[in-house]
Amino acid sequence: MQENNHSIRKGRTDAVPLSDEEMVSQVVVATVENLWEAVNQLTRLKKSKKEEYMVTIFGSARIMPETHDYDRVRKLAKKLSEMGCGVITGGGPGLMQAANEGVADVHGHGSHRSVGIRVDLPFEQNANPFVGKVYNHKTFFSRLHHFMIISDAFIVVPGGIGTLLELSMVWQLLQVRRLYGTPLILVGEMWEKLVDWARIAMVESEHELASSVDLTIPTCVKSSQEAIELIEAHRKEWLESED
Repeated sequence: MQENNHSIRKGRTDAVPLSDEEMVSQVVVATVENLWEAVNQLTRLKKSKKEEYMVTIFGSARIMPETHDYDRVRKLAKKLSEMGCGVITGGGPGLMQAANEGVADVHGHGSHRSVGIRVDLPFEQNANPFVGKVYNHKTFFSRLHHFMIISDAFIVVPGGIGTLLELSMVWQLLQVRRLYGTPLILVGEMWEKLVDWARIAMVESEHELASSVDLTIPTCVKSSQEAIELIEAHRKEWLESED
């Protein structure tokens, strides 16, 4: 019997018709996985000598100017800038703005040492006016990854759920040594209480959900000055290792 050539699709034999939803889904998933692998490989690359020691400050978007916490974070970032550090924030209002403003106090508006890593949100349309260099992300996932790969230290000041997410990401990466030797400094009583809760609920629980050493990863301090001293010591080691 002669083959009916009219029923055979011409062109690539591995083509996936859009009508085949299951196969289309498989192609999309595989492609995304390959893209992430490419990104992960590229972010492994490191300059032979870094240009600047970068400190990320995570904190609340809700704490406004002319408050004690705002002024404290602005002064903290100012001290870090005077020390020679660059400062990274989420680029938004509140304590993020306070940190970027602290850099502007030293280097003026628009300094490249004042970085904002933003994510598209319907209620935050623009970066705060003190950010010098802005990066924009469509997703929280890529934004968090960006913080991880360009930061030499992390300082966490008072914040809400978003700050808790950022803190948890750093903590977990240090736990599994995807980050190593990177300071994670928690400023204030609220974070000390969080670590105490984790010790009771996770380490001292019936099932030991975490190890006691995991609770030593973040360093809790009561004042900005203590945080500055820790950064100063770590930056000195960083400079010596970069020589």
